[in-house]
Amino acid sequence: MEFTKMQGAGNDFIIINNMELKIPVEKLPAIARKICQRKVSVGADGFMVVDYPEGEADFKMRFYNSDGSIGEMCGNGARCISRYAYLNNIAGRKMKFETGAGIVESEVLEGRQVKVLLNKPELVKLDSDLDIDGEKYECSYIELGNPGLPHAVVKYEGLQNARYEDIFAKGKKIRFYKGFPKGANVNFYEIINDETALVKTYERGVEDLTLACGTGSASAAVALILKGYLKKDTVKIIVPGGELFIEVERDGNKVEKLYLIGDTNIVAKGTITDEDLTY
Repeated sequence: MEFTKMQGAGNDFIIINNMELKIPVEKLPAIARKICQRKVSVGADGFMVVDYPEGEADFKMRFYNSDGSIGEMCGNGARCISRYAYLNNIAGRKMKFETGAGIVESEVLEGRQVKVLLNKPELVKLDSDLDIDGEKYECSYIELGNPGLPHAVVKYEGLQNARYEDIFAKGKKIRFYKGFPKGANVNFYEIINDETALVKTYERGVEDLTLACGTGSASAAVALILKGYLKKDTVKIIVPGGELFIEVERDGNKVEKLYLIGDTNIVAKGTITDEDLTY
């Protein structure tokens, strides 16, 4: 099976072109679970499949988390698959593609930069503070797109120097919080200055901290801008894997457009020869 591995801000993905491979859709979750395993296979945070669109878009993006579950959308994945589609003549520099959360538009910029117009926030609850096992968390809840990709944006003092074990434990508790019917990606933040924040994300589906989460970084930026913690409408989000830039176009407290901008990297191309993989 021919594949390309890419990463954006440390979020890594295995990408295949199913327009050519024609693997039955029902077999894709099992393939994701197998090939996303680190050490025993290629390893990645997620598995992305380029497929024929159902409508007028350039292609359909199928996204699977490393546990085989379907993801509605992935911001860093969208940036990587955009550059993949452009370089493989599937789409031009400006493109539209179908995702589980709706149509996404993107543009491949100069160099390795990609700008994605994310699904805008359809649900924003800035005051969704949590009380879990007697511990209180300042939290906002945001869903991007429809059906919505759920994100909790949680204040974490001393995040920069916090231990992995502590962040993981808190992230897991909040991710499975009973008040989030779909679960949630948990984006912990610490304000650096008026236009910069540090974000670390516990991702559902991966069930671990990742080096970056594009939609999580964008959701954090939305919450922090609307709360007035960040003073600009274009902000920098520092993640463990690098830097992402978020642009917010809004009418008062209503977000009209939400852009994710960042670097992409083609890590490897080749053939998966995993002898335990059948499809």
